[in-house]
Amino acid sequence: MGEICCLTLRMNLDCNACCRKLRRIILNMKGIESHMIEKPLGRVSVCGRLRPSDIAIKMKKKMNRRVEILDIQEFDSGDEQADQKPAG
Repeated sequence: MGEICCLTLRMNLDCNACCRKLRRIILNMKGIESHMIEKPLGRVSVCGRLRPSDIAIKMKKKMNRRVEILDIQEFDSGDEQADQKPAG
């Protein structure tokens, strides 16, 4: 799949039914390890092995709403970083 990364999205989440539908969609997606839905802020965060553009496109299609990517944090595997830092 993709690298390990955390993706923060903005969506219009008016009601609890929207949040439940979104949670069901997220749980059915492969590669997502954790998620957090912040209804008052209209913000959704997902983490795992994923490709951010694919996740945003899937959510847009399934929720039939505009999705805005706020932030993408990509993480390399920790072993590679640990090996590179002492050498440099």
